[in-house]
Amino acid sequence: MMKLDNFINMMTGHFNNKEQFDNMQREGKTYPYAEHINTICNEKILNLPKDFNGKFVVEESYYETNGKRHASPHLFLITEEEDGIVLYSYEIPEGEDKSTFSYDSMKNADYTELKKSEKFTPALYHEKDGIWEGGSTSQFSPVMTFKLWEKFSDSCLEVSESMEVNGKKTFGYDEPIIYKRV
Repeated sequence: MMKLDNFINMMTGHFNNKEQFDNMQREGKTYPYAEHINTICNEKILNLPKDFNGKFVVEESYYETNGKRHASPHLFLITEEEDGIVLYSYEIPEGEDKSTFSYDSMKNADYTELKKSEKFTPALYHEKDGIWEGGSTSQFSPVMTFKLWEKFSDSCLEVSESMEVNGKKTFGYDEPIIYKRV
């Protein structure tokens, strides 16, 4: 469980990419201002099995481009397994508003009613020299592919996400978003 605790400690908290965003602005590049707020929420999950070793995390992601801000919340389960740390995506609990879901607004949810995302391929992370790195490729539909790659350290979270439809990128940036702890 020490590896899980180490991973969770690095990825939970409040982060933004203000430094990177300001640099991109100075260079005249289009890049989003982004925030991540990652919070453990096991206390809001009812009926967890007695031997449950995972951590549920609410990820609140906010992206701002051209003065428009949009939220992209997620519910993840993070577990320690033989081959590393695994991140599973879950559907936002029934009865919650997907556009405003956050740790603060989250109502208690029953573990037995939570649904794993069928589209998201669990992400696998390995630790090397104090840095966690990993991700996954998910086939959201026959023509739509989602790629996630992340690197977590004491100093920052580096996140690369991209969506491709028929092999053409429809979302994502060439450089990872670099989040620093606020």
